[in-house]
Amino acid sequence: MNTNKFKILIAGLIVVMMTGFAISQEGAGPRHHGEFGPLGFFTKALNLTDAQQTQIKQIVANEKPTLHPLMQQEGQVHQQMMQLVTGGNFDETKAQAIIAQESQTHAQIELEHARIMSQAYQILTPDQKTKFAQVQARHQQRMAQHSQEEQPTPNQ
Repeated sequence: MNTNKFKILIAGLIVVMMTGFAISQEGAGPRHHGEFGPLGFFTKALNLTDAQQTQIKQIVANEKPTLHPLMQQEGQVHQQMMQLVTGGNFDETKAQAIIAQESQTHAQIELEHARIMSQAYQILTPDQKTKFAQVQARHQQRMAQHSQEEQPTPNQ
């Protein structure tokens, strides 16, 4: 895997983890009132109604018993890798096993996120779905531009 793709993968992993953490938190903080966090972003960008926000919160709450342990497991696997890296006796075979475990866990987390997003998408109005598609298209453009900016330039 080239360095640029690896950087994008790591950045994506961080975003996914932070998003999962943000939406899995309970309590009455600003993010739950539409000001901050992923729900706040979608509330503002898609003009979600209070009823839609409530439905999305319920979807997340329903999936939390599955998602939360996976997030914890991913954190533990990451900690194992950090211990291997900083322990002074790096073992490539152990690193590969940890990476395989982390990849499997991450794939399960991605599946859960996709399930949540799919369920949330179903409650959107046609206009909101159009806005969502536009937001996604802009995001993809930014990612493509970012990727192109990081491409190494040939030596002259």
